[in-house]
Amino acid sequence: MTHELPALPFAENALEPFYSARTISFHYGKHHKTYVDNLNKLVAGTELEGKSLEEVIAAAAGNPAKAGLFNNAAQIWNHTFFWHCMKPGGGGKPTGKIAQMIDEAFGSFDAFATQFKAAAVGRFGSGWAWLVLENGKLKITSTPNAEMPVPPGQKALLTVDVWEHAYYLDYQNRRPDFVQTFIDKLIDWDFVAKNLD
Repeated sequence: MTHELPALPFAENALEPFYSARTISFHYGKHHKTYVDNLNKLVAGTELEGKSLEEVIAAAAGNPAKAGLFNNAAQIWNHTFFWHCMKPGGGGKPTGKIAQMIDEAFGSFDAFATQFKAAAVGRFGSGWAWLVLENGKLKITSTPNAEMPVPPGQKALLTVDVWEHAYYLDYQNRRPDFVQTFIDKLIDWDFVAKNLD
C-alpha cells in the first residue's frame, strides 16, 4: 500500500477570497504532496511498508532515529485534517452540542475565539493550534512542527496550521489576521461536530 495524497474536500479556489487558490496550490500541491512522496521513500523496503499512516505515526513517535518518518507521516495526517477543518461559507459561531460545550469550557464563543487565536499566534516558529477533547472536556492546545494531539488522552476536533507556508502568500507576516479570518470565515463546524461523535 503506497501512501497517496488525499483529495481536497473542496475545489482549490473554493475558499477565496479568504484562502487563495494560489496558496492551496502551493500548500497542498507542493508541501503536502512532498510529505507523501518523502514518506513513501522512507518506508520502502522497511517493516513499515504497507502499514497505514496511523501505524507509521505510532511506530515512529518518540523515536529520534525515526524522526524523519514521524515528521512526514504526521504532517500528512495534520494537513489532511486541516483541509477538512475548512469549508466555503464556514466560520462564525457554531450551533448544537459543540456550541454548548464551548460555552461550558470557555464561558462563551468569544472567549474560545480569543484563546484559540492566542494559542495559534503565540506558537513560536512553526506548528499548529488545536481544539481537542480531553477526558470529556474541550481544551485548546498548541504543538510545534509536526507534533499532534496524542490519543488516547486527546482527540483532535479542530486545527489551524500556523507554519508560514500556510498563510504567507495571502497574509505575509500577518499571522493574527490569518487566524482571525480562519475563525470568522473558514471553520467547518460540521466537521468539528462529527469529530466530537
